[in-house]
This record gives sequence, structure tokens and C-alpha cells, in this order.
Amino acid sequence: MANGWFRKRPSSQASIFPEGLYTECPKCRELLFTREWERNHKVCLKCGFHFRLTAAERIDLLLDPDSFVERDRIESTNPLNFPRYNDSLEKNRRETGLSDAAVTGDGALMGHPVTFSVTDSRFMMGSMGSVVGERITRAVERATGRGVPTILVSGTGGGARMQEGILSLMQMAKTSAALANHHRAGLLALVVLTDPTMGGVTASWGSLGDIILAEPGAMVGFAGLRVSQNAGVQKVPADFQTSEFHLAHGQIDRVVLRKDLRETIGRLLRFAGAPGLAPAREVSHVA
Repeated sequence: MANGWFRKRPSSQASIFPEGLYTECPKCRELLFTREWERNHKVCLKCGFHFRLTAAERIDLLLDPDSFVERDRIESTNPLNFPRYNDSLEKNRRETGLSDAAVTGDGALMGHPVTFSVTDSRFMMGSMGSVVGERITRAVERATGRGVPTILVSGTGGGARMQEGILSLMQMAKTSAALANHHRAGLLALVVLTDPTMGGVTASWGSLGDIILAEPGAMVGFAGLRVSQNAGVQKVPADFQTSEFHLAHGQIDRVVLRKDLRETIGRLLRFAGAPGLAPAREVSHVA
């Protein structure tokens, strides 16, 4: 079913309908007519719960039709000979149709040329290994060279990829350096945080946008609640690590409904003076 990413509780109502006709909301337990739910961008029509989207669905949601061209389709290897890592990579490629957890390339949003990066939580929870970091870095550097904005959409619940050790952690510094150069060139970097965004991604490129937007109810943090409790943190606010919590504490700029994301980003691009479809200016990399 379309809602297969979460563990579905038994429902006496759901069992009487044909498979795939209805999708159950994991938050309010409402049965949603699947076609209507999909037309609503996979947001619950009763409680507003935002289901997770795939990388392809994010591209369709935000970018102009047929404008996206994927770049840098490189694949992960197993540099540390971590046990069964190759098998895990192959399994995720087969099941998701992705070559790795990030899809990057060039596109346009409401007529503005951009580079676009999006992570997909279905591939090893969107964790950031060497290839994910390299793809995002190249997308940002390409935007800097072309003099256009870069848009980064995070759904990286896995943080840094432990199977690659320090090579994975190095991607935090590499992506941060690319964004610093982009910023020094006077160009816009816009980050969209979706559920879940955790670990080293939150501590690097996920927090380094000139403007940071988030979807309602998205989990955003460094360590999850279970890890925090194991470290001795016993009492946390009810909305701890949600996008609303971060907005209230000044960590993000705005919480935006999914249906409004494209228009909101388009307005921000116009406000920032992003170039239109005319050839973009060339900008030298800043040392």
C-alpha cells in the first residue's frame, strides 16, 4: 500500500475494503480515500498529518514540470569493508529504484533556474554517506558557478552513515564548506526540513540555509528521543524536536503547509532577486 512506510495497526474498518482503496492515517486513524489523499499531496484531510514523500514526489511537488535533470549519479562503495554493507546497498537500490539516498540535479521553480537536492528516507533512512555528501556538494558548487540559488530538501532520519565511519562524518564539513562559498558569493541557499531530519544532517547542511522552512510536525533534531533518554534527558516538552518547537525557539524561519511550499519558495526566489530563465551569470568560486 502507499502507506507502507509505517507500521499499520489493525483496523476493523480497513479490513472490509479492497487493498489500496483506503489509506489509514497513523495519527488520527482516519480512513482516507487513497485517490483523494494523493490529490491532497499525501496530507491527511482530517488532522493535517504530513506523510513522507519520495524524492520523485518532492521533485514533482516543487519543480516546474519536466525541468529536472538529474546529475552526478555516482554510487556508494564499501571503503571500510563493513560487514554486509554491500548487500544492504544492493537491497536498497533494488527496493527503491534509487542509486543512493540523495537525488540531485538542475531544474526550475516557477521559472527560476536552481540546483536541487533531495534525500529519500526509504534508502537507508536517507543517511549521509560519502556519495550523498558528494552529490549535495556538487549541486551547491554548480549553483555557485552558475550564479543561481540552490534548494536542499532534507528527509534524512539516519544522519551520518555509520557503515562509512569518519568518511561519512567528513561530509558534514564538505557540504558546510560548499554552502559557505555559496553564501560568500551572495547567492541564496534555501533548505526545506521534512520528517525526519536528524543527526549530522541537522548539524551541517540542514541548518545552514539562508532561509530554513519546515513542514508541520516534522521531527528535526540531532539525537532521537530514545537516545536522549539513554543519555539522561528524562523530561522534554511535549512538542520537543518538532518543526513548531524549532520555530518557537528561532531555529527555523517558517513552518509551511505542503500545499503552500512551492508558492512560498517561488516568492522567496523573486524576493531574493533570483535570475529568471535568461542565461544565468557566471560567478567565480570564493576561496
